[in-house]
Amino acid sequence: MLTGLAVGVLLALVGTVSYLSLIRSQDRQIQRELAYEATAGSVTGPPGCVWIFIQRGATVSASGQPPAGFPLRGALASVAATRSTELTVIEQDRTTFYVRTQPRGGDTVQVVFDARYQLADRRYLLAALAMAAVVALLASVLTTRIVGRFAVAPLADALDRQRRFVADASHELRTPIAQVQTRAQLLARRARSGTAASGRDLDRLVGGITRLGEIVNELLLSAQLEAGPAGLPPTEPVDLVALAREAVAIEADRAGERRVTVAFAAPDGLALPVPGVESALRRVVGELLTNALTHTPVGGRIDVAVRAAGRDRAELVVADSGAGFGPVEAGRIFDRFYRGPGAGDRRFGLGLALLSEVVTSHGGTIEANGRPGRGATFTVRLPMLAAAGPRSPRRRFRLRLPAPVRLAAWLSSRSS
Repeated sequence: MLTGLAVGVLLALVGTVSYLSLIRSQDRQIQRELAYEATAGSVTGPPGCVWIFIQRGATVSASGQPPAGFPLRGALASVAATRSTELTVIEQDRTTFYVRTQPRGGDTVQVVFDARYQLADRRYLLAALAMAAVVALLASVLTTRIVGRFAVAPLADALDRQRRFVADASHELRTPIAQVQTRAQLLARRARSGTAASGRDLDRLVGGITRLGEIVNELLLSAQLEAGPAGLPPTEPVDLVALAREAVAIEADRAGERRVTVAFAAPDGLALPVPGVESALRRVVGELLTNALTHTPVGGRIDVAVRAAGRDRAELVVADSGAGFGPVEAGRIFDRFYRGPGAGDRRFGLGLALLSEVVTSHGGTIEANGRPGRGATFTVRLPMLAAAGPRSPRRRFRLRLPAPVRLAAWLSSRSS
């Protein structure tokens, strides 16, 4: 826009200077022609567009067929009386006539110049300038669009990616930081009361810090890898039952502080292996449980269940007795930056959107159901490697997933 405006101003300036220069040059040429014909011209052979009138006494002789209204007899009489020179400009018949009346010897001479061709040159110049302005403006707009597409658009896309990365990083780090903070506060409280910290609490604190480091590394790699590097190591089967049980154990203290009952149900002694990246799926389970704790009031209940759904699907269900949501929210709850009523300023509408992306990239589905005041239920379905059965040694297999989901595998290969 600014480029087109600058080009337009420049063309207007150049056009104005050119037009004024042409007018000045033509005026000088016309005045020279009038002066020459008034001094040396005769009625027998004036050039085209020039008429000469010579008054001798009461007789006026003329060259050719003059335009209507000429000669100007008033000017002839005035110059004959005063013996001075008069210059007159007359607009008629869609043209301009320049008239010079002056004494010559004992006679009085009047020269009329028709400037129709000079006026035509001016119109042609204006038309050319207008056409050049239109072409220049179109070229400017086209150039701006091309430059914007190939130069500015990538910059805007990079800024958008940066903002999205910052938002994702902020959200991803909030939950593990809160968990680590809770563990540290419990240990500090026990230390002040003289109670020795248990190895189990310390292990959980170390585990939370480890997961925090994993998230930071994966987010940094996510910002660097767009299409994912070639030759990533194969992913491993992940036991969904073990992940869910671990998530419930991690959130046990927070649930106890809020007096929220968390019930876990899964097939005894069975593994439900799903293909994917363990750290990414761990965050899916953990975020669903954290989300349920956030929306469940004191004294409420959360049910976490893992089961086989058919022969080739594993199903994770997290149901709470919280505030719930209506059908409208259910349709938008997985949209980025969507915050339902009562979300507050500390919720950014990213958690469930990120979970949906992870689940989808693992070939699964996630759905939400709820009713206002009657809780919410989130169901995740993921493809299983085989039917549920006793736990067996891990088998390696190859599954191509988008870069954000394959990051943990990349990290593990880098650290090994």
